[in-house]
Amino acid sequence: MSVYTTLTLKEVQDFAAPYGLKIVDLIPIQGGIQNTNYFIVGENDQQFVLTIFEEMDEQGAGELVPVLEHLGKQGLAVPVPLTHSGRAIQSLKDKPAQIAPRLIGKHPMPSNIEQVKEIAIAQAKIHVALQDFPLERASYRNHDYWLSVAKSIKPTLNPADTVLLNNLLGLYDALTAMYPNRPKGFIHSDLFRDNTLFEGDQLNGILDFYELNKDELLFDIAITINDFCTEYPDVHLNEAKAQAYLESYESVRPLTSDEKACLELYLAMAAGRFWMMRLQVAQKNAELGRTGGDILQKNPDEMRNMLVERLKFVTA
Repeated sequence: MSVYTTLTLKEVQDFAAPYGLKIVDLIPIQGGIQNTNYFIVGENDQQFVLTIFEEMDEQGAGELVPVLEHLGKQGLAVPVPLTHSGRAIQSLKDKPAQIAPRLIGKHPMPSNIEQVKEIAIAQAKIHVALQDFPLERASYRNHDYWLSVAKSIKPTLNPADTVLLNNLLGLYDALTAMYPNRPKGFIHSDLFRDNTLFEGDQLNGILDFYELNKDELLFDIAITINDFCTEYPDVHLNEAKAQAYLESYESVRPLTSDEKACLELYLAMAAGRFWMMRLQVAQKNAELGRTGGDILQKNPDEMRNMLVERLKFVTA
């Protein structure tokens, strides 16, 4: 993620000592937009990830720990946080923080068919594993939340983009009323390639569950298809990869007929949501004066262009 909270090696060493870790180096991680992350290196080249939660309180950050523990027990490749004094979430510079093992691998840039199949199976397993998981989060980024984001962003849009956004929301209202059988559950909400780690075709890690949210499973599917089956700056969907994804996902959890009817709409809506998010983050960074090489700000136009492309295939 981007680095919003700057740390010294001594501060990290003091924080890590109660875990029984002797830290010899720290490396800021760029990528992502919400939390601060560092790679930290211990003796014998042990490697971990230190995360500072910039917008969550201790309770919010701690909600994710039992989820990761549960998924780890299901055999999924997730980073289960370390604990000391009976807690995984501690405090660093008056913000919640944690240490987790560093999972080894590379982001699949570009992805291949086998990697697409692997992430599809893993995502379906997550959806099944968390279907009845006893968790309540303080807030959910569901459709009502995204409508509020769109409402706040809309006054800043030019006329053409306002029409584009209104068209998307209108199609969403029309089609979702026609096809209501769309299961909900806990979803990752941010399963892009840069939140996965592969060694060759083997999936070694699924990262950054901070956006874990109760919403339609189809949104999670659409987010991942959009990213794993697209090569920026080209925003066209790779049909062979998308078909491979769907076949692999359905080997674990078959889609409902209504989900299948709405998939093309949700590919557009997922692009629209991240267009809104990136515009929102850009506004917040400007308001807070966040600048410099350690602040990553993803390009909203990538998602806007994807939205335009995906809408070509949606009919009400």
